[in-house]
Amino acid sequence: MANRVGEGCEQLSAVADAVLYEGYLLYPYRRSSAKNRVRWQFGVLLPRNWVERDGPVTPGISGSADSWYQRTECVLRVHGEDAVVRVRVRYLQMQHKQVEAADGDGRHRPVQSLRTADGVTHLSFEEAVPRETELVLPLAELSRGGRTVPVGAPAGAEYEPLPSGAGRTVRRRREVRAGTTVLAEPLGPGLYRLRVRTENTADAPDPQAPRGAVLGQALLATHTLLAGDAVEFVSPIDPPAALAEHVKGCRNAFTFPVLGGAPPASADGDGATGAYLLSAPIILPDHPQVAPESPGDLHDAAEIDEILTLRTMLLTDEEKAEARATDPRAARILDRVDTMPQEVFARLHGTIRSLAPARAPDSGRPAWWQEHGDDGLSPTTDTVPVGGVPVGGGSRVRLRPRGRGADAQDMFLQGRTAQVAAVFHDVDGSVHLAVTVDDDPAAELHGWYGRFHYFRPEELEPLGTAGAPGPPGPPRPQAPRPARPADRRPESGWSDACP
Repeated sequence: MANRVGEGCEQLSAVADAVLYEGYLLYPYRRSSAKNRVRWQFGVLLPRNWVERDGPVTPGISGSADSWYQRTECVLRVHGEDAVVRVRVRYLQMQHKQVEAADGDGRHRPVQSLRTADGVTHLSFEEAVPRETELVLPLAELSRGGRTVPVGAPAGAEYEPLPSGAGRTVRRRREVRAGTTVLAEPLGPGLYRLRVRTENTADAPDPQAPRGAVLGQALLATHTLLAGDAVEFVSPIDPPAALAEHVKGCRNAFTFPVLGGAPPASADGDGATGAYLLSAPIILPDHPQVAPESPGDLHDAAEIDEILTLRTMLLTDEEKAEARATDPRAARILDRVDTMPQEVFARLHGTIRSLAPARAPDSGRPAWWQEHGDDGLSPTTDTVPVGGVPVGGGSRVRLRPRGRGADAQDMFLQGRTAQVAAVFHDVDGSVHLAVTVDDDPAAELHGWYGRFHYFRPEELEPLGTAGAPGPPGPPRPQAPRPARPADRRPESGWSDACP
């Protein structure tokens, strides 16, 4: 049993570290790459006065939406009066790395890059420092009103001289103010609903400032790990039938909890419970795992280690030099790829994870996590009511992107007319409609290979009775699925203890 617990702890730590650095730095790992100029997209908790400058946030499970709080709720079984809940709140604190050139009179001036006499280029860039706070809380206390503890991080600065007196590197961090509240609500004998709420408690000096100006006060990639003594967690996505209604009563905001650790050796067919819970800002299945073939963290979220390794091998010497100067983690990726043995590389090619059949539709459990789980949905013929009009494939609409939270490209389409190609149902229960814009000269081409703009129903205005669906078009691609980081092996884990 002890070995099984240790294995679960190790797997939980590995996946949690992958979540912590989800999207931190993407191939080709260079500062000049466009995809690395827009970062910090998951689990970002910003000052409330900045987030709500245009109105309250809309709660949802999407961790890619900026918020000022994150709420995890789950059902807990208790097996003793001395039960204890262990909570770990983890996030990244942004750190600005500024390269400064020496002026010769003891003063320094900030520069974007500096090449020293040893031939090494040093670049200014945004890094991050991992932070975590562990709480050990008796369940009896949590059921009597709970406890609130600070989980923020102090401001700081470190100075590192560059060779031959060429200058220095300064790493500066702003203070992160945050608190976590944990409480338990009795549901019945030996049964509780556990709530963990983490909030950014800072105020932005200027609520109208751009996002980049307040990221230094934010919690980034925020997630929560739960464990305990004499307790077990009920799966939020595959609960035992007798507890399904209690689970439905849980309200999670900007996070998605699942069971963590090693999967059970056998299942009894009536839902799942476990010793660990991982509440992450990205959608995961129960018991997510890092692919055993993965030789290290490549900072991406799908099982594509082989292609990432091949592409990294093909970077030019100049591109590799820039990547190394961008971030120490990028330098370690390059080192790993450059020294990868052939037998390790061969392991990355072609692995079948599961040939298990889907569960029966009447099992009462969420089907999205099973193969063929979206059978019965038809993107090209399904409809959704918009202003009392059924809208689906072939409907003509006018685009009205919401002002807050809309993609910048969508804002340029305000007032344009379009044709709906398909209706997609997301795993969180929301709906998106795929459209092609009428006056786009490449609309036919986009429809042919399945590239669309996606809008929520409330962002569309049916064009009179013409909003009704027309004849179904050609087959469309399936709805995009959320990424998950279960393919990566982080560079370090918690080998000493789990929460």
